[in-house]
Order: sequence, then structure tokens, then C-alpha cells
Amino acid sequence: MSPSGAVGPQGPGPPPDDHALTRDERRDYARLRNREAMRHRKLRYAATSVLLVVAFVLSPLAVVATWANSQVSDTDRYVQTVAPLARDPAVQNAVTDRLTKRVVDNVDVNSITDALSNALSKAGAPPGVVDKSHLLAGPLKNALNTAVHDVVGKVVTSNQFAQLWDDANRRAHAALVKTLTGEGNSAVQAKGDAVVLDLGTVVDKVKQKLVDEGYEKAANIPDVDKTITLFQTDKLDDAQSGMRLLSVIGTWLPVTVIALAALAVWAAPSHRVALICAASGIAVMMVVLLVGLVVARRIYLDSVPPTALPTDAATAVYDTFVRFLRDGTRTVLVTAVVVALAGYLYGPGRGARFVRSVSGRATGATGRAMARSGLRTGATGHWLQTHRGWTTGIVIAAAAVTLMLWNYPTVACVALVLGITLLVLAVLAILGAASTTDRAAPRP
Repeated sequence: MSPSGAVGPQGPGPPPDDHALTRDERRDYARLRNREAMRHRKLRYAATSVLLVVAFVLSPLAVVATWANSQVSDTDRYVQTVAPLARDPAVQNAVTDRLTKRVVDNVDVNSITDALSNALSKAGAPPGVVDKSHLLAGPLKNALNTAVHDVVGKVVTSNQFAQLWDDANRRAHAALVKTLTGEGNSAVQAKGDAVVLDLGTVVDKVKQKLVDEGYEKAANIPDVDKTITLFQTDKLDDAQSGMRLLSVIGTWLPVTVIALAALAVWAAPSHRVALICAASGIAVMMVVLLVGLVVARRIYLDSVPPTALPTDAATAVYDTFVRFLRDGTRTVLVTAVVVALAGYLYGPGRGARFVRSVSGRATGATGRAMARSGLRTGATGHWLQTHRGWTTGIVIAAAAVTLMLWNYPTVACVALVLGITLLVLAVLAILGAASTTDRAAPRP
């Protein structure tokens, strides 16, 4: 109180009427604080769950979209995809049979037998011979079919045909764009409910080969149907719409999935557990996608009538077209398993502790042996040992960036990067341990 009786300004510290919390007040305060912390954790768990579910659902679409986008935008990748078809025996047989039939069907065998009958009649041949000359139509057609089939087979199975196939697909890379969008002109075209391959260059080559083999009349063969059906389905329009959408989002959907998974790990109360869950969930979705490809294979084979394409050739076509998609799915699956395993090894589990203990003793013993032999790393090794967490994180981040920037990584690429990463981590641990002298080395 001031001399005049007025209350002076309040100084620092609690107000005069403040007092320490009683036991009941502290208990209530702790209960409210725990309730708020629990509510906060539940919100984080809910957000993490939603983000992970969305990432899981989108991950198969991201793999398919990336594959579709690569087929449309990368000419070399597309040619690499379709190149094996020209060398597949089942496809070669189907092309040979189809081209042979179309060439022979355009030869009027009856006119040949009629001309033979007229020639025999004018030459005074017996009437019985003249009348029976028409019976030569069947054997003549069979002989022509055999001769043409042999010539066509030589062309289709030659290295020149394979080169023509690759060159044609390279020049007409708009083929896949045509198949997916129905726009532009190319060797592969969507017609109605079918996807057909234009073999015009091959047909012209066969006609020239027939002429070279002595069948001069082959030059007069009229233009035949130069297409062969690859796919036939009444859902082609729907497939084209879906693939167009996938090709558009092929660049951003994988980035979105990675971002969602990373955000889920960041938002989770336990980052390591969330990382394991994210990797495990994506691995499961890759298994689902592989199963889906098997089911789609069966549906495709059932939808292609044998008259359009033999079963063995249709099987080769499907397996060839989706093999990179299958390989990409396996790559993501293996990568997810590696990430989940790494997350487990950083945890408190008995197996994880055992692995860390064994690796630590091995690298430590190797480093100390180097130090005893005079190969001490000094201050550098001490820095590596002190900042081991940072160096480990940098190496793992570099490995992840390498895989992300790798052009079409495979399972072998993942194994290579993983091996190099483990080797680098082991070398850094050994160099860190090599900074310890014998006297400074810990006693057992």
C-alpha cells in the first residue's frame, strides 16, 4: 500500500492471492492434460490412417499409370516392349498362316483350271481328260498354299523381318497413342471393338519374295487385307478412356502416393511403426496387382476368339505387352519389403537388437584391428563415429534418391543399390571404429 492508501502497480511474480495447487487440483490437471494428449494422439492416428488408406488405394494405379505413360512417351521403351513379338514362334506362325491364307485366297484357282480345260480341249485331248481337269483345283490350291506358306515362313522367321518389325514400330510410335486415344495414324489402330496391327510393309515384302522365288504372277496379286487382330473386346472404349486418364496422370500419381505415405509417417505418433505399415500396405497392394494381372490375362484370352488369333499367339501378345508392368510391380514390391525390413531393424525387437549387435561387433572388431595395424582414421574416424546417425541417414537418402531417379529400375537394380548401401554403411562404421586405439578400445 502506498502512503495514500492506493494500491501500487503489481510487480513480477504471481499475484498475492495465488497459492500452490493442492493434491486434488494437481490430479485434475494431470487428468485433463492426459485427456487432451490422448485426444491429440487419436487425431494423429486418424489422419495417419486416412493418408495411408488413400496411398494404398492409389499405389496400384500409380504403377499402371507410370507403365502406360512410359509406353506412350518413350519410343525406345515401346519398341523394346513389342520387339519380342517378331521373334516369338507362336506369333510368327500366326502371321505366316494369316498372310498365306490371304495371299492364296486372292489367287483364282478355278480360272486356272478353266484355262487348262480350254487348252486341253483345243489340243484335242480326250473328253474324259478335259472334264476331269477341274479336279485339279484342290491339289493345285494345296500345292500353292504349301509353296506360299514356305516362302512367307522364310520371310517372317528371318532376321530381316524382325528388323522390319522394329523399324516399323519405331517410325510409327504413334501406334500406342492410337490404341489408347484413337487419334492419329499408325501401325496399331483401334477399329470398332478390336485393336489391329497393320502389316502392309510385311505383305509387300512377301509379294516381292514370291516374285524372287519365281512366282512372277505374285506381282499381280491385288492388295489384300493387311491387318491382324491383336485385341478384341466390347469394352475397348472403356479401356481407352481409362488408359487415357492413366497416361495423363502417370507423372503425378506416383509422386502423390509417395507424398501421402511420407505425410502419413510424419503425422503418426510413432514414425517407425507408420513407416513399416506404409511399406507393408504398399507391398500387399503390389501382390494384389500381380494377381489382377493374372486374372486380366485369363479374361483377355477368353475374349480373343481363335479365329482372330490362336491361343498361343494371344498368350504371347499379352505376356509381351505387360511384362514391363509386371516387372515394375515386382520392383515396387521388393522395395517396399526392404523398407519395411529396415524399419523393423531400427526397432526394439529382439531380432532387430540381435542383428544390430552382431553387425556392430563385426564392424567394431574390424575397425579396431585396422587401428592396431596402424591404419587409424584419427579425427575423421572420430567424426564419423560421433555423427553416425547423420551419415547413416544421408546414405539411405542417397539410395532412395538413386532409385527414384533410375530410369525403369528392376529388382536387380534394387538389389544392387541395397548391396552398395549396406557396403557403404559397413565401411563408414569400420572407419569410425578405426579411430579407436588399443588403449582406448573398450574392454570386454
